Amino acid sequence: MERVVRDEAEMEALGAEIAAGLEPGSVLALVGGLGAGKTRFVKGLAKGAGYPGEVTSPTYALVHEYRGGRLPLFHFDLYRLKDAGELLAIGWDEFFDEPGIVIAEWADLFPELLPPETRWLRFEVIPEGGRRVSG
Repeated sequence: MERVVRDEAEMEALGAEIAAGLEPGSVLALVGGLGAGKTRFVKGLAKGAGYPGEVTSPTYALVHEYRGGRLPLFHFDLYRLKDAGELLAIGWDEFFDEPGIVIAEWADLFPELLPPETRWLRFEVIPEGGRRVSG
């Protein structure tokens, strides 16, 4: 899949579209620079999964749990972590036992900790405006 999105609304729509095909145990690895649209994508994904609340970046909390939709979502931001031990210390492995969806922003920092069936999505800002999402 490769998609060019022009604005935040299209990024959220893409997230909602992908949410429709996710099942318990799905893992999404989001890769891209600051401002590439990763969190905006997760907002749409959560909405598409039926979560009625506000979705924010877990940059400082490391993980946000969104329950109340079709499936629980576990939204990680790995940007501030210095090593894999920090991620494991917050119970990373335990989230894969939950009947929900794991989403990791900055997943390329710790690819060895992601299961083989992880779906990788790359986000990039494109010079002519908008974002390109591939994966």
